[in-house]
Amino acid sequence: MGSKPIRGTNFAKKTPQLDTAGFLIIRGLVMTWQEFAHQEPALAALGRERLDCHGLVMMGTLRKNGWPRISPVEPLFTNGQLYLGMMWRSQKALDLLRDPRCTIHNAVSDRNGTDGEFKLYGRAFDITNPGERQSYVKALFEKIGFRPGDQEFHCFAIDLQSAAASTLVGEEFQHQIWSAK
Repeated sequence: MGSKPIRGTNFAKKTPQLDTAGFLIIRGLVMTWQEFAHQEPALAALGRERLDCHGLVMMGTLRKNGWPRISPVEPLFTNGQLYLGMMWRSQKALDLLRDPRCTIHNAVSDRNGTDGEFKLYGRAFDITNPGERQSYVKALFEKIGFRPGDQEFHCFAIDLQSAAASTLVGEEFQHQIWSAK
């Protein structure tokens, strides 16, 4: 398996590689949430609002057999990052450790879509730095009053490749699409 892109470097890796299923892929640009917000502030603000709205988002990962998996997860924005914490050795965490590609979509509670949609495509980076993990735990406690304590857990930071939003204006949807540059 090929090397992972360096987080938040905002550059294209041009060397073709094979993904976990053996298909040819070309890694594109990735950037942190903070870089995304700097490049596209209005869309990032809308995305953060929609991803934070219900306290849960839906995350798509790829299972070991290549089939997609959809899982609910709690997003946390802190220190310019979008973090996702997960139970230790959960299937979604194992998916991301094996293949970091993922998609994240806000929770939609209305079949008419009046709340709008926000989705992003990116890569999950396993956070192992003790200082960064402690910062995540502190922010998590401030947000929801929960601290993992001595429990092991996975913590991933999401770097974005692209994002899109749909907003109902009158009777028509307006779409915004962004890709890392």
